[in-house]
Amino acid sequence: MSSDHPEQQAEQGADKLPAHTEEERREQPVVRQGMFGAKTTGDTSGYGGLVVRQSPKVSASRPYGGPGGAVEPGEFDEVADELERAYPDFGDAIERIVVDRGEMTFFVRREHLRDVAKTMRDEPSLRFELCSGVSGVHYPEDEGAELHSVTHLLSITHNRRVRLEATCPDADPHVPSLVPVYPTSDWHERETYDFFGIVYDGHPALTRIEMPDDWVGHPQRKDYPLGGIPVEYRGAEIPPPDERRSYV
Repeated sequence: MSSDHPEQQAEQGADKLPAHTEEERREQPVVRQGMFGAKTTGDTSGYGGLVVRQSPKVSASRPYGGPGGAVEPGEFDEVADELERAYPDFGDAIERIVVDRGEMTFFVRREHLRDVAKTMRDEPSLRFELCSGVSGVHYPEDEGAELHSVTHLLSITHNRRVRLEATCPDADPHVPSLVPVYPTSDWHERETYDFFGIVYDGHPALTRIEMPDDWVGHPQRKDYPLGGIPVEYRGAEIPPPDERRSYV
């Protein structure tokens, strides 16, 4: 049953990613077992038999629609068309396009990221003048693309939002800095470097912004140890999370 409320319509109509059958899901590799993937201690969640498989990489098909849904061509199609027209290497630069829950993401090969961003900023039909943030994501199971750098763009002229997402492997965690294109990404890239270890080539001062300068590792990566310090409470000492006993 559809709703007349705009936000609910967006939720109902924008999720157009292809469904996968149970057989197709079983062909995907197992990422972890149990709710939290516990290895050194027991899984106390009660979901020890849960099997989590790697999600297949999906790509939206036309029509992309817009924030309100993808029933027919809309503003997301216009953005894709204008970028393809304005950027000659569109086919090489854009790996895939994902439209999900009223949001559009261009997956950009990292060597093209800065040029694509410049086109998004300068092309009059696009005019994404503002980078509102840069964030990181870590997918340890995504071999060869474990680290994702996500750039959020806003067009004040056309009142539109899109994302540019570039990936890099753990073994070569380098992505071009967008500070020359969007100066506001300066501190955002520093934070992403600090927490995820993505090195932004060409950044004017890529130093830690949250953690101490001598901190070892990047604490928002999913392979970062839980660590912690023991806590005393009414005469009892509680060990840090990675040293607590197993309940199996």
